[in-house]
Amino acid sequence: MATLFVVATPIGNLEDVTLRALRVLKEVDVILCEDTRVTKRLLEKYAITGKQLTAYNEQRSGINASKVIALLEGGKNVALVSDAGTPGISDPGSLLVQKVREALPEVKIESVPGPSALTAALSIAGVPVHDFVFLGFLPHKKGRETLFKEIAASERTMIFYESPHRILKTLKSLSRTVLDNGGKRQVVVCRELTKIHEEVTSGTAAELLEFFKNNPEKVRGEFVVVVTP
Repeated sequence: MATLFVVATPIGNLEDVTLRALRVLKEVDVILCEDTRVTKRLLEKYAITGKQLTAYNEQRSGINASKVIALLEGGKNVALVSDAGTPGISDPGSLLVQKVREALPEVKIESVPGPSALTAALSIAGVPVHDFVFLGFLPHKKGRETLFKEIAASERTMIFYESPHRILKTLKSLSRTVLDNGGKRQVVVCRELTKIHEEVTSGTAAELLEFFKNNPEKVRGEFVVVVTP
């Protein structure tokens, strides 16, 4: 019986890959990628050659779930990877898993766990993490301000991803909302995790907004934002 492997890959440092992940990537017939160029760099580092790399994206170019299902029906073992981290976590890979489960309940779906920006950030944030809420990427427009109010009022640690294009706007909104709710919750911003310019900065939202305004060279890369209760 064919197997769909959901394989976690490094979020930055290519050494952060498990032995099992490398073995699976060597053995499967097809590797479904977010971007084949990104996955190719990982495979080249570990001398994994001769693999069929196929872009998977339901909305844009690449094959869709129906074609993946056909591969599995044909007895092909398939690995699903994203550009960075664990597929399905703020990632459309979860939709593929759902469709495969519905269409082929007899097909085995295996998790090959590993790196995730979510757990990496929580591990070094130095904040209470026994109870937290993960929000993924915040909406760009509709419902955004309402969500900030929910974050400010929450009694749990809140964590979400943000892009360099919106990090200043996010800190500004969060600062205003937190003040409106009468508190000064601490915020931790983790930038470029596992990469050369990895940096963790903490303070109130207002303090972090001022910090990044004064250091525009740091408004780059990928951000994970943690808001304490």
